[in-house]
Amino acid sequence: MTFGWLKYYLPKGLYGRAALTLLFPIVLLQVLVSVIFIQRHFEDVTGQMTSAVIRELRLVQRNAADANTRAEAVAEMAHYAPALNLNITFIDAVDIPPENTLLWYDFSGRVMIGLMETRLPGFHVARMEVPRRVTVFFDTDLGPVSAEFSRRRVSAPAPHQLPTAMVASAIVLTVIAYIYLRNQLRPITRLADAATAFGRGRHIQYAPSGAIEVRAAGGAFVDMRARIERHIEQRTLMLSGVSHDMRTPLTRLKLGLSLLSDADAAALLEDVNELERLLDEFLNFAKGTAEGEPEATDLVALIKGVVETAGRGGDAIRIGTIQGTPSLVMVRPLAIRRALENLIGNSVRYGSCAEVSLIFSERSVCLRVEDDGPGIPADQREDAVKPFARLDPARNQNKGSGVGLGLAITVDIARAHGGALRLGKSERLGGLQADIVVSR
Repeated sequence: MTFGWLKYYLPKGLYGRAALTLLFPIVLLQVLVSVIFIQRHFEDVTGQMTSAVIRELRLVQRNAADANTRAEAVAEMAHYAPALNLNITFIDAVDIPPENTLLWYDFSGRVMIGLMETRLPGFHVARMEVPRRVTVFFDTDLGPVSAEFSRRRVSAPAPHQLPTAMVASAIVLTVIAYIYLRNQLRPITRLADAATAFGRGRHIQYAPSGAIEVRAAGGAFVDMRARIERHIEQRTLMLSGVSHDMRTPLTRLKLGLSLLSDADAAALLEDVNELERLLDEFLNFAKGTAEGEPEATDLVALIKGVVETAGRGGDAIRIGTIQGTPSLVMVRPLAIRRALENLIGNSVRYGSCAEVSLIFSERSVCLRVEDDGPGIPADQREDAVKPFARLDPARNQNKGSGVGLGLAITVDIARAHGGALRLGKSERLGGLQADIVVSR
């Protein structure tokens, strides 16, 4: 027998699981102690005390059997009834209640009634609605009798004291444990928030705190974050420096080529322009997602601006559907704009039209770009997002070819926002469908 189905009902978060770990033993202990207490007091003790009262009531039945009249029996009972603390009265059969009367939570009363039904001949009913008093109705040879006595004679006094004390102490200890547990888990939550924010391209202040193990994990995260940021900064500075240093000789080459005739310089000037464009692409790739800081952005206005700017060149670009409820999203606007421009550039390069859509959901936002081009085969989509990858057979070479960094830059931007780039086939236009999924 497996218990895999339990995972669907157990808490998913660390806080819920820690709370369950804390509360489950307390509740289980209370249940076990309560069962033992009820077994001890409600059955054993109540059974012994009820058996003693039953013997006294049977004595009343024997005295009634030995007497000739009720008056003689009452006179006989008057001698020992006070000693037994019994109030005995002969009644008519019509005065017997139709059923037992007791409170719903009176467990000891149920034990007492069960014993009297089996051990007291002629037992009818018992009434226990009056606090601390019990009235038992049973038959004798001279007629029905009601015997009233103290409830303390058949059950232990204050049987609720232990459960009440257990519940009260459990509540107090649970509150104390809850406060302690919250303080212990708060550093872990802060670490998770800092890691999540860093994965989405945001830098929030975080200082390790809490237990030794949590401090060690927090310190490791801070060191890792610093190394990654330093690596990105060094890569950007290196490629920026290379780009800056190479622009000077490129400018001299352009100046020298301008002194030649157009026929001789045309091919060389084209190569120089291509080299300059490659440097710009390398620099853009090096910058990655480091441009700007995350801010609350209206993505609807952003894509309208990108589409309007891209459409000025005469390309057929339009805004598609906007699904969900538009709202501000924390993103780097410059990075998202660059990613959209890369996808739109690919769409109009290899297709005749492009369409940009937005899909808002509770946890993410999808920016979708579709075209009517040849698309990318499913088995080549993984390679298409790698840096410097060119899928020449899959695309239209008559429209030109990039350096293979556009999709790689878009992937980096999507990952920096806690999302991903998904490539597929457009159901509407028949070409490529590229989705930039950004976590909210």
